[in-house]
Amino acid sequence: MIVLVTGSSGHLGEALVRVLTRDGFEVVGLDVVESRHTDMVGSITDRSFVRRCMGDIDAIVHTATLHKPHVGSRSRQEFIDANVSGTLNLLEEAVDAGVRRFIFTSTTSTFGRALTPPSGFPAAWIDEGVTPLPKNVYGVTKTAAEDLCQLVHRESDLACIILRTSRFFREYDDRAEIRDAYTDDNVKVNELLYRRVDLDDVVSAHVSALERASAIGFGRYIISATTPFRRDDMAQLAEDAPSVVRRYFPDYEAIYAPRGWTVFSKIDRVYVNDRARRELGWSPHYDFRWALDRLFANEATQSPLAISVGAKGYHGASTYPYGPEGLP
Repeated sequence: MIVLVTGSSGHLGEALVRVLTRDGFEVVGLDVVESRHTDMVGSITDRSFVRRCMGDIDAIVHTATLHKPHVGSRSRQEFIDANVSGTLNLLEEAVDAGVRRFIFTSTTSTFGRALTPPSGFPAAWIDEGVTPLPKNVYGVTKTAAEDLCQLVHRESDLACIILRTSRFFREYDDRAEIRDAYTDDNVKVNELLYRRVDLDDVVSAHVSALERASAIGFGRYIISATTPFRRDDMAQLAEDAPSVVRRYFPDYEAIYAPRGWTVFSKIDRVYVNDRARRELGWSPHYDFRWALDRLFANEATQSPLAISVGAKGYHGASTYPYGPEGLP
């Protein structure tokens, strides 16, 4: 299978090129930024360039995007051009070229305001049945691109799988109050409970989507580490998260204590990956239990792939914590 990976110079794109190539796929990398993982340098907003990239492509994995960190430095029109028009260019050229599978990397940011319940309410249980309520142009354009995928699928033979990924970046947290109160590693391990996923598991989800796309046709899936929590934990998580975590992981405090770490006092949402595991046959490996065991053994709490790719920042972004000074 020949796979076109857009955003191949980026964090996820590089990881995908590495793994797909290792697994025997023929990979063509596309990006606006040159790198050793990129074969075609140009923008997906350029329709003629996109057409030239199709060749004998069998499948597209579309990770290229303007990200949330670009919101402060790029115009809304630039977001529409890259995330909406660029996606449409890829979809329509894929159909014209006879491509049969299209995997779109979306984001849990599409849920937007649905992620933060009002004070006094239980934490939000976020599965694919939750209606997106985007709160910035990033979420709006990713939601629009998802809808374009569905539209083109309905009108053609192009199988489209949408993967709404939770946090997997290595950069420092964007919330100053969190950066001030917790070490970066503490934050990222805490988030594996409810809103983070390791890069290796994100890549394996894309590979699973490639393998299942033709049989599924169209689907949207949340890609996040498997949470230990259940629906009936939501009220207590919003008020006293450590007590809930203690129930599931009685040893976590003893493992955290030597590092001076703590669990967040409250948790406002929980991402649920049940559908992705069931329908994609996806088997995520890197969860909170795995991280605790690694901490106990004084070993790294990221996968070897995540460590190898490292923190890359965001092209054109320079504001803290997204620029070079925000790379761990």
